[in-house]
Amino acid sequence: MSAPHDLSPAAEHFSAQQAVAAGTDFAELEAGRHGLFWNEFRPRDGACRIWQWRDGQARCLTPDGFSVRSRVYEYGGRSFCLGDDSLVFVNEADQQLYRQGLDGSPPRALTEGERRYGDLVRAGDRVLAVEESGTQHRLVAIAERTREVLAEGADFYASPTLSDDGQRLAWIEWSRPDQPWTATRLYVREADGQTRCVAGDSGPAQSLQQPRFDTEGRLYCLSDLNGFWQPWGETARGWQPLPAEAADHAAAPWQLGASTWLPVDGGYLATWFEQGFSRLGLRKANGELEAFTSDYSRFRCLDLDGDFIYAVAASPVLPAAVIAIDRHDHSVQVLAGGVAPLPADQVSRPRGFTYPSGDSEAHGFFYPAMNGRKPAPLIVFIHGGPTSACYPVLDPRIQYWAQRGFAVADLNYRGSSGYGRAYRQALHLRWGEIDVEDACAAVLHLAAEGLIDPYQAFIRGGSAGGYTTLCALAFQDVFRGGASLYGVSDPLALARATHKFEGDYLDWLIGDPERDAERYRARTPLLHARNIRVPVIFFQGELDAVVVPEQTRSMLDALKANGVETEGHFYPGERHGFRRAENLAHALEEEWKFYSRILEG
Repeated sequence: MSAPHDLSPAAEHFSAQQAVAAGTDFAELEAGRHGLFWNEFRPRDGACRIWQWRDGQARCLTPDGFSVRSRVYEYGGRSFCLGDDSLVFVNEADQQLYRQGLDGSPPRALTEGERRYGDLVRAGDRVLAVEESGTQHRLVAIAERTREVLAEGADFYASPTLSDDGQRLAWIEWSRPDQPWTATRLYVREADGQTRCVAGDSGPAQSLQQPRFDTEGRLYCLSDLNGFWQPWGETARGWQPLPAEAADHAAAPWQLGASTWLPVDGGYLATWFEQGFSRLGLRKANGELEAFTSDYSRFRCLDLDGDFIYAVAASPVLPAAVIAIDRHDHSVQVLAGGVAPLPADQVSRPRGFTYPSGDSEAHGFFYPAMNGRKPAPLIVFIHGGPTSACYPVLDPRIQYWAQRGFAVADLNYRGSSGYGRAYRQALHLRWGEIDVEDACAAVLHLAAEGLIDPYQAFIRGGSAGGYTTLCALAFQDVFRGGASLYGVSDPLALARATHKFEGDYLDWLIGDPERDAERYRARTPLLHARNIRVPVIFFQGELDAVVVPEQTRSMLDALKANGVETEGHFYPGERHGFRRAENLAHALEEEWKFYSRILEG
């Protein structure tokens, strides 16, 4: 096969630059009396800006020189909140809070110094936030010239939530070595100042997220105590689970401020996963479920008012969009985004598949090559996290490969979120083992179905996905080559250099670095670089604080010393995950050229 010439008819018109430009994304929807607001990321300049939708018109509120993004816990989240006639946001450059009037007045700083802020919530004339100062975290309330500490002493905080009458404050906290998807606690402070732990302080470990108050001041939260992230709440019988689908109603909380469910009129609005596909529905007080899914396959950032349900949504043929769903007739209006980069008949559509792997099974989405070739060369996508997930929505990167004659398997290997707590916990102490097993098993399964050529399979991944990629290349003989994007090649080096939020993550994924030193040695790609005999390409940001550049350079040098064909591309202004359009496009095109040379050889 000659990959550069074996393209679908649309491929020559769908460049890497176009694929990147189609990657506009949205987050942090908030509806208020002045309209709907959201945070919009455009790859063109890598900035995040607040937009307002009102009276059928959208306008950008963020002036040049500002970008709205939090870096608390490195991954940030909920970087703005609304006031009566203004908004408060986190400026990406200095991580300080700024107040900006909706009348077009310029932003002015509310804070200064070395602290960072995220998870912003309005509380009267104050802003509640998670504050990060070095390795210390706390909940604070910020006003014009005052700062009050609301809670401190735990290692991490998230989701400050205030009841409508301002009398009850709830939040999530957790302590090392736990992660927010393994064990957290739900706290509430009453009007008299008394603070108590509502859930998570005793009994089996549970992960709690997204606390909410209803209009009567009753507290609710998602808990995975019964196997899935489902709504629980204060009822006449005490703290109890609510009627819910047996499915995860949220993804792993890597970022602050997720909104995948909301109490409504004695029931709740929620999105949940069914075999990786999202559903959206309103569970009424009488238990009846009103469906709002329509043609979309993923929903996030939910909010609503009396007339509309708002969400960031995407489908297999449409990229992320801000949508408004009429609560009465279910009609859908697209407010921003959702512009397909390709005609629907030229889009490779995902097919969910479940396949045997080891003594269990794993999940993924298969995208056929758009030139119709069977069996086709395959690229296995490994998502980061690793406690994260991929979704069956239009991903311009996947379409870039499908247009060029490659099939793609986008995997939710064991350890991914969206399939319940047991599936997520399966990765405990087995990272670099069962994820690799699942990646290799996917190739064999798809080959047995006659869909792909097992001798022309590649594997790629970013961050934790890069680690799985390198392990697969070092410890298995399945792939022709691979790509590591800011991937982990030395877990022990990562443990020494990583930030507090993930400071104990490797202990959970692999084990104690001293007690389980042999396990680390057995699963460190850098120590087994001599086993890699196929070409590998690397992409790395020079400002990466999660996987430091030295890791990638060490792996690159080791492969070169062994005579393995390899390339390394380093980007001076990039951190953990590339954001600049020119770098994203360059990486995508160079990876394609790299695989093409391998297949031509």
